[in-house]
Amino acid sequence: MTQRVPNVVFKTRVRDESIGGDNPFRWQDVTTDEIFKGKSIIVFALPGAFTPTCSSTHLPGYEEHYDELKAKGIDEVYCLSVNDAFTMFQWGKRQDVKKVKLLPDGNGEFTRGMNMLVKKENLGFGERSWRYSMHVVDGEIKKLFAEPGQMDNCPDDPFEVSGVDTMLDYLNKQ
Repeated sequence: MTQRVPNVVFKTRVRDESIGGDNPFRWQDVTTDEIFKGKSIIVFALPGAFTPTCSSTHLPGYEEHYDELKAKGIDEVYCLSVNDAFTMFQWGKRQDVKKVKLLPDGNGEFTRGMNMLVKKENLGFGERSWRYSMHVVDGEIKKLFAEPGQMDNCPDDPFEVSGVDTMLDYLNKQ
């Protein structure tokens, strides 16, 4: 049986110049189908915007190699985190992200559906995503790279297999 991505609605914010003012954004619901249907997508998920490994290595690696991923037939690359749309937007600005799309999973619905929601209460984070990456074609998960040791309140933050190098190695063998 093939595993499919969870069917959820993401609460996103999109720029809309017709609004005017200092904050020309509006809410826009984006469905799983809108992201994945008929497309080859890379998703990498991480514990939180503005956190050390996520900001220094995980997101920058995918941003740096975005064009290489696109050259392998990938339609889009998404960075998912259990954060709200405002936090993801500000983090993207701070990180100078121009290519990777930031996807807020504020309620953790997608992450829960992926069985990747973990407690990080030991850090004061509440529930967050375990770190992983995956290649999804037309909603079907073709390959999933989950970090080892998934558990609630994990004392460390493994970053061994979900980075862009592992994904590129996998795509090069396809």
